[in-house]
Amino acid sequence: MVNFTFKTPPKIIFESGSAGRLGQLVRATMKRPVFVTDEGVMKAGLTNDALDSLRDEGLDVLVFGDVVADPPASVIREAVKAAKAHGADGVIGFGGGSSLDTAKLIAVLIDSDQSLEDVYGVDNVKGARPPLVLLPTTAGTGSEVTAISIVTSDDLQKIGVVSDQLFADLAIVDPKLTLTAPRGVTSATGIDAMVHAIEAYTSRLLRNPVSCALAKEALGLLANNLLTACEEPDNLKAREAMSIGATLAGQAFANAPVAAVHAMAYPLGALFHVPHGVSNALMLSPVLKFNAAVAADQYAELGPVVGVGADANAFIDHMIDLCQKSGTPLRLTDVGVNHNDLPRMAEDAAKNERLMKNNPREVTYDDALRLYEEVL
Repeated sequence: MVNFTFKTPPKIIFESGSAGRLGQLVRATMKRPVFVTDEGVMKAGLTNDALDSLRDEGLDVLVFGDVVADPPASVIREAVKAAKAHGADGVIGFGGGSSLDTAKLIAVLIDSDQSLEDVYGVDNVKGARPPLVLLPTTAGTGSEVTAISIVTSDDLQKIGVVSDQLFADLAIVDPKLTLTAPRGVTSATGIDAMVHAIEAYTSRLLRNPVSCALAKEALGLLANNLLTACEEPDNLKAREAMSIGATLAGQAFANAPVAAVHAMAYPLGALFHVPHGVSNALMLSPVLKFNAAVAADQYAELGPVVGVGADANAFIDHMIDLCQKSGTPLRLTDVGVNHNDLPRMAEDAAKNERLMKNNPREVTYDDALRLYEEVL
């Protein structure tokens, strides 16, 4: 039996409609929270019940709604400045992964002398933080249960901040918040979550019995409900399965980190602002085929989980088929990438040691360039 440590937030609430009682859930821990979200989530009306609940409990809420995808360092600095000016004593992240990641960084910087750049990397966050509560509005990133935040740096690199202080005190997963997600968002975030599960299951350094069990359960829920959630957006049962699947996958990769699919997806987000789930969908096929040389047994174990035989090729084919049927782009040219962009992307991906070291097979610059070329 392998020795391992497993970490996760101390409390998770999974309940349809729970966003409407957010005020009751946080009133004992904060009085002047900053509520971190984005314009699209607000315009969709998803924040209304949560904000009403907070105000009904007498909380003085500052709404920071300027989060954008692949949050740039400048936006995070702006958010920290606004939270400090408000005298915030708690942070609530509400939205997709970008909003949750931004909320985490606000929480660790609001009372700190550290700059954003000081906390880049692994275990560089120092000191305590105010209470942190996270509510996802997509079934994808799993950010509500991870100790990871991704920033687009000033020089357009996607950089990770990894620290136990980024684990939320409370994660609230309300599947009803995902009902209005359009098909494109549903498919991309669902594939992102499936990649989390697959990469956690095959993670080279830190995979363990708990992460593997969570990854398999997550992948089954996600793979068997993705198309239903895409085609029947009001199907709450499918949405609930996707939501718990994404959360379980988040717990898995928070402990057995992701690898080459994510490392190769990051340049697409940083340089071309391709949504993270779409980036993962684009790179899933070539990386699975590349890794099969060493991970075939593990892929075969995942075959029955998604409803095919215990065969690595059948598993890979099924995952590609799911991506195709969900409607995500499958070629880099579909998202504005051309051949001249590939060397810069391959260089950025190959030097992402934080993720590449977890891949079951070593990926060199030449490998990365060839994998990008496969899906150009």
